[in-house]
Amino acid sequence: MSVVKINVLTVPADMRAELERRFSSRAGMVESADGFEWFELLRPVEGTEQYLVYTRWRSEEDFQKWQQSQAFQRGHAQAAAQAAQAAQGHGQGHGHGQGPAATGSEVWTFEVAESAGPKA
Repeated sequence: MSVVKINVLTVPADMRAELERRFSSRAGMVESADGFEWFELLRPVEGTEQYLVYTRWRSEEDFQKWQQSQAFQRGHAQAAAQAAQAAQGHGQGHGHGQGPAATGSEVWTFEVAESAGPKA
């Protein structure tokens, strides 16, 4: 039974493009992880500042292995380095790219109890 992890990121409106750019620059890093099944970055349309980072895994164990992997560490280190580089280019306290794009984060975990796809 698959496991779904949803990382809920609170992102101020002025940091949305930066968050999306950071995810785009890391594209492809998770796809080769053992047990990985799906990824989506869901942009809020109205009424919230919360993005949802949806990933689906074959098992909780596969997700935990990914979080402890070098690829995961590299992806997050790359995002931090890009943020620091952007901060240097814009001066301290100015411009996007400095520090985290999100002001809050929490992870929700679900098991897939039932699913369906399009009929052929």
